[in-house]
Amino acid sequence: MPELPEVETVRRGVDAAFRGGRISAVEVYNPRTVRRHAPGVSAFQNDLSGLLITGSGRRGKFMWLDLDDGRALVCHLGMSGQLHVVTDGRAVHKHLRGRMRFIDERELWFIDQRTFGFWEIAEMDGAVPKTLGHIAPDVFEAEFDAAAAAARLLRRRIEVKKALLDQAWISGVGNIYADEALWRSRLRGRRTGESLSRRKALELIGHVKDVLTESLAVGGTSFDELYVDARGEAGYFARELAVYGRAGQPCKRCGTPIQREVIGDRSAHFCPKCQR
Repeated sequence: MPELPEVETVRRGVDAAFRGGRISAVEVYNPRTVRRHAPGVSAFQNDLSGLLITGSGRRGKFMWLDLDDGRALVCHLGMSGQLHVVTDGRAVHKHLRGRMRFIDERELWFIDQRTFGFWEIAEMDGAVPKTLGHIAPDVFEAEFDAAAAAARLLRRRIEVKKALLDQAWISGVGNIYADEALWRSRLRGRRTGESLSRRKALELIGHVKDVLTESLAVGGTSFDELYVDARGEAGYFARELAVYGRAGQPCKRCGTPIQREVIGDRSAHFCPKCQR
């Protein structure tokens, strides 16, 4: 957490609020937040001051703000990162790691309880920041090729669940949506990629896109206060989950109790009857 729908929901909120806005000052309160900026905290703060936000983008679980000097401010939310649009004089959040002030006196706060997230200034390589070049396109990008992705999956000897979490093959998918797409495809996560038919591989990729689309339409999945959108509101896709987090509860398709197992050190939820 968060995965593609949550990151895209946050990106849309931040873009709507700050596209065309000019940064007046940046304050970083935890050096881990800018750990990828080799010159350090002070240089990071000075580098962004005075720049204009001209747009935004996203690839998989990463989002960025386009800057008018041709670079981008990349943001990864990690496990608990949040970007809040702040327009009032609220008290400083105890987990505030970075604050971006704009000339119109609005602010963008980066709140991150577990400090796995980060901000990073990156040069662009075409339409994507250079530091994200190793991340595969996600299913919503024009350059994503479902047939090529299916062919690559069919060459994998690892479990399909692990393959879905590999951001170098298909980005944006984590535990939640991998489990849901596998359930919709009636596939057990322990199946290997090479054991699938081409038809089944394409079907799985189609279900990945479907479940991500449906989650995005309702603001993503929130289980607690660690994920909210840029306005501080929760997503509602948890109500639609078929297997993830439902161990012991009846399958929504056949009524068999959902089971949980571990695949590659990650939890996996499945129906033992529907998913062979």
